[in-house]
Amino acid sequence: MKVFLLILTLCFSTLIFADEISMAFGESIPPFSFPETDTGIEIEVIREALAFHNHTLIPVYYPLGRIPVAFTYKQVDAAMTDLGQDMHRLGAHYGNSAVVYNNVFISLKKNNLTISEPKDLEGLTVISFQGAMKRYPLWLEPVKRINNYYEQNNQLLQVLTLDRERYDVVLSDVSIYKYFALQAEFKSGKKMREVQFHRFVELDLDDYRPVFWNETIRDNFNEGLIHLKTTGRYQEIYDKYLKATKKNP
Repeated sequence: MKVFLLILTLCFSTLIFADEISMAFGESIPPFSFPETDTGIEIEVIREALAFHNHTLIPVYYPLGRIPVAFTYKQVDAAMTDLGQDMHRLGAHYGNSAVVYNNVFISLKKNNLTISEPKDLEGLTVISFQGAMKRYPLWLEPVKRINNYYEQNNQLLQVLTLDRERYDVVLSDVSIYKYFALQAEFKSGKKMREVQFHRFVELDLDDYRPVFWNETIRDNFNEGLIHLKTTGRYQEIYDKYLKATKKNP
């Protein structure tokens, strides 16, 4: 009888936490999220990590700045990031990083550039995503002062302008750049020029982490994420979007 009750309790506990989990995501960030299809690297990683404990992900899309607001007011169960706001003070629980946003400078390999300190950008033209100036003023303000800096949120155009040598350097996330380079190749039918990636800041895995209201759900997510990585499924999801094996989503 005691064994039966223990099994019943465990089953009941599983049912309690095998729930739909609403999570706030930013509006379209290829290849990390595609709201129109609920796909993308980040969404698929988080969905499958939660599914490891039978949870169902319900993505909810917001303008990026609204994500911490929606989470703070408990309009969602979780959020893809805190956007720099400390949610520990509200009693929230941080998960491990589902994906990594790795911003680097990118140049054509044939130009043989070295970019390891701000002065290395002297005389170079730089195109970047919107908002980069606020994040990296030490590097970008000197470039802007001489009108060699431009922000462009269409990241396909970033790839094309670098390939056509209209700018010397692109500032972008590695995965985002690779994805749009593949899209450019599919559309044009020709290979993009070979590029070189220049890391200029240390990568901090704690800088971008999902956050949850429920500690058990957070723990379930972390366990699922470990499972994805140890089985190779995590890399498979990345490769689905960043390998030139077929036309990517």
